[in-house]
This record gives sequence, C-alpha cells and structure tokens, in this order.
Amino acid sequence: MAKIPAAAVAASGLVGGYATARFTKKRPLGGAVLAIAGAAAAQQWRQQAGAKAAAALSAAYIAGFAGSHPLAKKVGAWPAVLGVAGSVALASWVVVDRRR
Repeated sequence: MAKIPAAAVAASGLVGGYATARFTKKRPLGGAVLAIAGAAAAQQWRQQAGAKAAAALSAAYIAGFAGSHPLAKKVGAWPAVLGVAGSVALASWVVVDRRR
C-alpha cells in the first residue's frame, strides 16, 4: 500500500481543519482535524527525515496555521488558508517527500 505523501497530509490538515471549523461552526472540531493531521505528518517527517526536520516542519505547520489568521484579513480566509497550506506542502516536499 502506498503511503500518502507527508506534504499532502499536512496541506489536508490545514485546509481540512479550516473547512471543518467553518462548515460545522465548531472550532474545536476543526482544531482536532488540524491536530490529528499535524501529528500524522510530523510522524512521517520524523520517520523519513529525522527529528530535526520534523521539528522544523512542525514549526512551519504551526506558523502557517497562526499566520493564516492575520493574512486572512488582507486576502480573505480561503486564499490565506490555501496559501499557507501550499507553502507548508512545498516545504515538506522539499525536505522529505522528494527523497522518495
């Protein structure tokens, strides 16, 4: 069975967390989606590239989540979420997934 690339897991967590919170109107549920996908991505990052890479990419994931909020005030919520999800996915691909 082929593994889902960590880049896709991370991007899905950011987009899925926001979509879940927005459409269910339950922010904690969106946070749970964000956290579960982030933990799954971090586990893959650690297994495939080591603890330092996992720590750096996890920091990027959290910074992307946090940074999407002020960015949304300038460009809108969906463009902000999609932009940070793409950025985190690209970082993950560069550090981890392209090695596959």
